[in-house]
Amino acid sequence: MKLFLKGDRCFKEKCAFERRGYAPGQHGRRRTKIQAYGIQLREKQKVKRMYGVLERQFRTYFAAAARRKGITGSNLLQLLELRLDNVVYRLGFASSRSMARQLIAHGHILVNGRKLDIPSAITREGSVITLREKSRTNEDIRICLDTAQGRGMPAWLELDPENFRGVVKQQPTREDITMPIQEQLIVELYSK
Repeated sequence: MKLFLKGDRCFKEKCAFERRGYAPGQHGRRRTKIQAYGIQLREKQKVKRMYGVLERQFRTYFAAAARRKGITGSNLLQLLELRLDNVVYRLGFASSRSMARQLIAHGHILVNGRKLDIPSAITREGSVITLREKSRTNEDIRICLDTAQGRGMPAWLELDPENFRGVVKQQPTREDITMPIQEQLIVELYSK
């Protein structure tokens, strides 16, 4: 399945999944029947790779989502969407989540006027994410902002591209997350 890990390349014909829709190697085309556990595990691994989260972090997010009121699967996706690296990617400052993670780690991003270099930090409603003054002349970031305008902005975020400023207006709902994720399979996997 296409996970959009390579930024803009996944939207073009150079995407590896478009060129070859099966696994690499001589055994890539073999047909096997996947059991229920395998389907659940694949869904969890897919979400982990999409958001760039390790296993222990993912378990922590799941435990926090289970403690919250409401549907556990929606809470999990909401926590993952509110991560700072994901918010920077959704605002369009970066072409991929890994690029957003690197921008944050190198100190290019300010949250509420203060430098924050932890990509896994959870943003809150009303958080203001800006680009550092020195980083505003970076050509890669400008290109990413231009291409992000065509992708569309989620309803829970607000972007001011002239001032390199974004605001988290509200918490994302399940309808705002357009990726093909079946969070119920992840909940079933961890409930065993």
